[in-house]
Amino acid sequence: MIKTLQLLVCLSLLVVLHEGGHFGFAKLFKTRVMRFYMFANWGFHLFSSYDNWFRRLCGKPLITKRGEEGNNFFARLRNFFYRLTGQNDKIQTEGLGNKEYDPEAGTEYGIGWLPIGGYVAIAGMIDETNQKLSGEPQPWEFRSKPVWQRFFIMVGGVLMNLITAFVIYCGIMFFVGEDRLPMRNVTRGFAFNPEAEALGFRDADIPIRADGEELGAWGGQVLRDLTDARVVTVLREGREVDLTMPDERPDLLQVMKMQPAFLAPVSVALVDSVLTDGPAGKAGMQAGARLLAVDGTDIRYWNDYDSLYLRRQDVLAMKGCSHADSLRMRRMQLVFLNPDAASPDTVSLLLDDNYMMGLIRHIDLLDYEVEHIDYSLLTCIPAGLKLGWSTLSNYVGDMKYVATKEGAQEVGSFIAIGNLFPESWDWLRFWMMTAMLSIVLAVMNILPIPGLDGGHVVILLYEAITGRQPSERVMVWLEYIGMGCLIALMLLAFGNDFRRFIL
Repeated sequence: MIKTLQLLVCLSLLVVLHEGGHFGFAKLFKTRVMRFYMFANWGFHLFSSYDNWFRRLCGKPLITKRGEEGNNFFARLRNFFYRLTGQNDKIQTEGLGNKEYDPEAGTEYGIGWLPIGGYVAIAGMIDETNQKLSGEPQPWEFRSKPVWQRFFIMVGGVLMNLITAFVIYCGIMFFVGEDRLPMRNVTRGFAFNPEAEALGFRDADIPIRADGEELGAWGGQVLRDLTDARVVTVLREGREVDLTMPDERPDLLQVMKMQPAFLAPVSVALVDSVLTDGPAGKAGMQAGARLLAVDGTDIRYWNDYDSLYLRRQDVLAMKGCSHADSLRMRRMQLVFLNPDAASPDTVSLLLDDNYMMGLIRHIDLLDYEVEHIDYSLLTCIPAGLKLGWSTLSNYVGDMKYVATKEGAQEVGSFIAIGNLFPESWDWLRFWMMTAMLSIVLAVMNILPIPGLDGGHVVILLYEAITGRQPSERVMVWLEYIGMGCLIALMLLAFGNDFRRFIL
């Protein structure tokens, strides 16, 4: 429930701000806005939008209009939807954009029933509201405005999302500051998995430069720099060693999915949290416990445990490994010390089907010299802008992975996004997530897909270059194509979430 609440608050804020960007520029250029809705109050009018296309393809309508005879599945579903939401005939049969504008009442504000996105219905604009244009363009209509004004109206939402993200990051820098762990301060070095060792890394190495550029603080950016670099410089036993990366090496997406991690700071084997229904939780291990031994071997750091774990994986990977051998390798004897316990506990447990204990490791940064930076009202601005720009450029760079099989499998819906929020309310993490999702929303909306802001911008650029507006028919068909692409993307996202759920 806490995750769901955080997701709804975050999306509500971002949707209102995004649509407020369109609304603000429309009002600035004296363009009428008939509706401003957070979330959608439309649904089955999309079937009506596709009705002509379906009629031409199949020779009969997809659904019948209100008042016509019809008893097919879509007609029943539509009528049930009308009764459920109490929506009137005029909006549903003629399109959301055709409600008559009342100059005295002005814009209609509301909250839709469907918590997906939001919209502003701008007079004289063909968009997802299914507005039909008729008569001569009026001075207050979108279509009668100069190209440059329409351009700002369309990019207003994206600009507002970017500004929101940068403002949040600047606020975090001012109120919270920044904790940084410079790579050189990880004095015990890093533990590397077999894939990293195959590239030349060795346990206790400290990566310090990538292609001659000094690596920053320990974090996700380090992985990006290492996977993109041709030459990585590491500190090995007090001296610098250059490692030349081969042409064939894992990309960032593959590195981020690796278990054990590609690299991790050598840290005391402390437990951050435990799944109550996991093997470790059932064995009595608590958050904050320290792992002391596994199968009689002393464990000081997590990389000690990784070595034992990898040996088990090697055995399990051998051909001809029987079910009995697999079951035997899943059994593990642990010695651990719970917080506030007087003596260690020794238990025997059975790893889950994925050979996991069901816990999250605690990387004790207090083992190293962490730099805390406080920012003033002036210095927080460049620091926040730098963090925002880094997040934006990284996300844009990661878009290339969507075209790969592995990347497409990682696309997620609101379910996946909601799981990114913590189970307990944490204002810092909430605002960090909100800033990141604001950037994601900006980038997704500027993609040149018809129906999105980027699709409208491409059409405006075409008009600016050729001096001609596409016909209304072309605009409508582009909206159909764009909606089809977005529906396909939503099906992919929900399908991936369902697949992850059942697995």
